[in-house]
Amino acid sequence: MKYRLVLLGAANPETQRMLIDARDHQCLVPHAFIDNDSAKWGTEFCGLPVVGGIASVDAMNAPDVRYVNLITRDTRTRYLTTHEMASRGCRFANLIHSQIDLTGVTIGTGNYLQAGVMVQAAATIGDNVSFHVGSIIAHEARIGNSVFIAHGVCVSGSVEIGDGVFIGANATLLPRIRIGAWATVGAGAVVLSDVPDGATVVGNPARVVREAPVPFTTHERLLG
Repeated sequence: MKYRLVLLGAANPETQRMLIDARDHQCLVPHAFIDNDSAKWGTEFCGLPVVGGIASVDAMNAPDVRYVNLITRDTRTRYLTTHEMASRGCRFANLIHSQIDLTGVTIGTGNYLQAGVMVQAAATIGDNVSFHVGSIIAHEARIGNSVFIAHGVCVSGSVEIGDGVFIGANATLLPRIRIGAWATVGAGAVVLSDVPDGATVVGNPARVVREAPVPFTTHERLLG
């Protein structure tokens, strides 16, 4: 069955390549964008109409419509917007480039994996995550929900990443460590040891520069 694909976030031109791949290799037919910036409503992005904000899904929900959240500026916004869409009855798809080998990988739904991502066997990935180009997820890594991993990140084997974690470009996580829920790993950081929940770490070796309360003490599975 073919599904009409609606995407939240009309911003990144790389989306065009992903939509071509979805059209040619997946059961997803690019249909429209939604975006909470009203200045974009009634325009086109990547050749598709921007039909309105999240509230516009009320008129679009149908058995053959699926959604993907493209927002990556922060994981709290990603979580909250997906939560709102789910509460309005949206059903989600994975937008995963066809060249990514997911043999032996357990993965949820609502995920966005760009071209050039590598995921090794026995990795586990939750819901509502976004991995950008060139990121590497090694064997037996465990990735929570609403995680963002920027381009060029290397997650080593048996690393555990909690819900809501944001990992900046070219960061490296050494094996068998845990990154706590809603933590932030700065760009280029080299993380040698566990990171507490809500902490921000930067540098090589990474050190804690800020601690904050965890914004969501429980993170239910939104999408399944």
